[in-house]
Amino acid sequence: MKGRFAFVNPNQEGQADGVKSLHLALALPAFFGCFSAEAASSATTFLVNGTAIDPGSGKVTPNAVIAIDGDHITSVAEGDPSKPRKGENVIDAQGKFILPGYIDTHVHFFQSGDLYTRPDVVDLNSIRSYKDEIAWINDHLRDTFERYIQCGITSVVDVGGPTTNFRLRKLANSIEKAPRIAVAGPLISSVSRPQLELNGDAPIVKIDTPEQGVQLVQKLAKQSPDFIKIWYVVTPENPLDKFRPIVHAVIAESHRLKLRVAVHATELETARASVEEGADLLVHSVTDKLVDESFVRLLNERKTILTPTLVVFERYGRTFANKLELTAEEKAWGDPEVIASLDVTKLPSDNVPERVKSALENPQAVLDRIQQTYEIALKNLKTLHDAGVTIATGTDAGNIGTIHGPAIFREFQLMHEAGLTPMQILACSTVNAAQVFGGTTGSQLGAIAPGKLADFVVL
Repeated sequence: MKGRFAFVNPNQEGQADGVKSLHLALALPAFFGCFSAEAASSATTFLVNGTAIDPGSGKVTPNAVIAIDGDHITSVAEGDPSKPRKGENVIDAQGKFILPGYIDTHVHFFQSGDLYTRPDVVDLNSIRSYKDEIAWINDHLRDTFERYIQCGITSVVDVGGPTTNFRLRKLANSIEKAPRIAVAGPLISSVSRPQLELNGDAPIVKIDTPEQGVQLVQKLAKQSPDFIKIWYVVTPENPLDKFRPIVHAVIAESHRLKLRVAVHATELETARASVEEGADLLVHSVTDKLVDESFVRLLNERKTILTPTLVVFERYGRTFANKLELTAEEKAWGDPEVIASLDVTKLPSDNVPERVKSALENPQAVLDRIQQTYEIALKNLKTLHDAGVTIATGTDAGNIGTIHGPAIFREFQLMHEAGLTPMQILACSTVNAAQVFGGTTGSQLGAIAPGKLADFVVL
């Protein structure tokens, strides 16, 4: 393993407006480099002169001297960095803050974030085939990885995609300019999405019986997934109770095999059923109604983690209505091809999907629906956080308009609008998110402390 360091340039154009102190972490200026501490290095590396912030404990260490041997932190102390350290590597962080690397706990690398990446939502195959879209994604994977590092995101969790996700994890964890990646395989789903199947490798697999669900879990277990993912989509044709026996069987078999389960459930009763059946992670906020006391108590009793993914709730609608407002960070560090594709006014007039056409005709109705969603989702986030539920930052990056890498800064803004403080948001993005990453690696992420991996953001 390697330590991941990301350094920032406070004077580069394109940075968002921010205020001093911890708010800087919510409006990051541009990164100009990254550094990996090789485990084979014989010399100790010292990161000195900066102010170290450990969000989990709230501890702030001015004039920090952080010692790194190989890829792990060995000590953190306040000290005099001016003393000569012969034969040692010294990195000067004068005037900067040092934070644990951010962790985005909800991304999808089989999606690019562009307008063509979800033909099941808007079919634009006549302009760009889905086969060509996937080829583009694969050709740009290394660039996408680098964009996460640029944004200070040193670890991510891909919570569902085709079986190629397992090769992607191996690739990312073997190269320097890439975040650490935990993955789930294909989503075990209540609904079908045949438009996304390519070469027999579907990212979403409809399951009709508990037996089918158990068989798929057993098949995926051979790939050592970090999660089993359930897509618990409720529709009039697929009511909550119809799929629940499958959810029960999938979670029971996953837990028997020592695998954690993440569940997509955006309605209160669907989320409640998921947690009652043993879900370890809810990958979205509840958006249909305000959470009640029994639900809050259930999450705390079961120690279920929730990832809000607030940013994704606005991005489809705003994109289709031509009302997308990207942050300064997204404009600066998002993939320019992806961003250019999101201008729906450039679509040929005879190729505008009905969903886009409807949004363009009545954009205010789209914005009103987004506002209604946020009135519920933001209140629910504040309620759950205040009650002690573990909240982990995640974006659902890769969906249309949700940009790989810098989407996290819009997520920070929305979490702040919900009422979380900067330090609380940092904790959600580091120490809490490390719990989602899980395993031996996850236990070494999310904090600036001896024994932890040397994953830093320096800004």
